[in-house]
Amino acid sequence: METARDVLKALARRHAFGDIEALVGGGAPLVAEAAPVRALCAFGQRVLDLDAEDFGMPEEVGEVPKDLLDRARASRMPQAPRERPRGALASLRPAYALLLEVIEIRWRRREMAALVAAVHIASEYLALLAWEPVLGHAGDPALLGESVSGPGSRFGVPLEPGAARDCDHTRPERSACERTLRVAAEPPSGWRAYLDRQHSQVAQALGDCAARCRTPCTVMSRLDEGVRADLVGRCKLAAEFTDGALVKLRHAAPVGHGFGVPSPEEVQGAWARALASLRRQPLGEAALAGADHDPYPLPGLPGLFSAIAAVEIVPDTLLDEVSTRLTAALS
Repeated sequence: METARDVLKALARRHAFGDIEALVGGGAPLVAEAAPVRALCAFGQRVLDLDAEDFGMPEEVGEVPKDLLDRARASRMPQAPRERPRGALASLRPAYALLLEVIEIRWRRREMAALVAAVHIASEYLALLAWEPVLGHAGDPALLGESVSGPGSRFGVPLEPGAARDCDHTRPERSACERTLRVAAEPPSGWRAYLDRQHSQVAQALGDCAARCRTPCTVMSRLDEGVRADLVGRCKLAAEFTDGALVKLRHAAPVGHGFGVPSPEEVQGAWARALASLRRQPLGEAALAGADHDPYPLPGLPGLFSAIAAVEIVPDTLLDEVSTRLTAALS
């Protein structure tokens, strides 16, 4: 490296946005126009950290190119009941493409704790990704009632004292389902509390409706037979991933309940075990047909997400584009 600018460009190629922001903002005249560089760095780091509630914050408008902001906002969780656009409540596909890019970058940077955290986030909402083609949205509480309420539905219906337990939802899932049917009428503070604490439980509950329920109610029986069978297969694949060895690594990492960080070899081993279990699912072999020749760090993961979503999902290039524009700004 001949100059400090060369070092910054190397950091940009490694997506080390926070490091560049700290160096450029440290007072040394490393670049002539520091403000646009700092804005891109702050934006890139927020996306890399999957801080989705803050994608496209007002202070970034005018500082970060609009096309980058729009791409990030596609994965944003709206922070008010009537906020538009609906972002990840309209479709989770952009969010899963971004997750694939983040997982790949974390692998290259050998940041296994952050990789496992991203995998865990993916597992929490995977059932909603499976339900999206059926619902026409990604579990938006403002629209969900149309598909899960009505005569014969037990979705979000309180269990009467002494009544037989004819729904496999846990008590927290039942409470979350009841809340999702009314939260669109709550103030923004209640909406945000629901997203923070209960939306992932609704995703799990919908996955259970399709993959695990022993006495299906009209949430499932109202669907055409072909649609229902396809949904059940994709939700079972999602449930197998969520219960698999790779997601369980979270409990051995700082983002879980322990203090260890898995090594790259442990991550690869856990994914190999997860693949073996996934392939035993009815849709598993087809979903993972190309895994043996997939150059992705966790071979077969893009194909798995695509099978569950019923549409092709490939790693995004948003963070690579931020890196490219940072390099240009540093030049």
